[in-house]
Amino acid sequence: MSDINESRPLPELVRGLVADVTGLVRKEFDLAKTEASESFTRALGGIEVLVIGLVFAIGALGVLLSALVTGLTAILVSQGFTEPSANALSALIVAAAVGLIAWVLVSKGISALRGSNWKMERTTTSLGNDANVIKEKMS
Repeated sequence: MSDINESRPLPELVRGLVADVTGLVRKEFDLAKTEASESFTRALGGIEVLVIGLVFAIGALGVLLSALVTGLTAILVSQGFTEPSANALSALIVAAAVGLIAWVLVSKGISALRGSNWKMERTTTSLGNDANVIKEKMS
């Protein structure tokens, strides 16, 4: 390969190098765009799970607090609690259970959004390889 390059004039070698580097940069840019798009799509999936979890948490607070507090209050009253204390204890128990479910769903959505989903590993590796190739050609 060095015999071929030695017979070519310097301006032609420089033009070839510039063309190679330009093509390489263009391909790396395309790879970076693709990888960023994939990361964004994964993040959207995490956001969807987070939103769905929040909607369920809000719906659960409205529906379950109403129905379960009433039912649990009736059970506690039959066990000898006064109605006001049974109602308060029922509301506390139901709110804790619904809060736990909401916490699990929100945690799952947040974990999907963690920084590891934003790393562009293929682009970073490819840029490192390209830099090594350019260094080899320059020496």
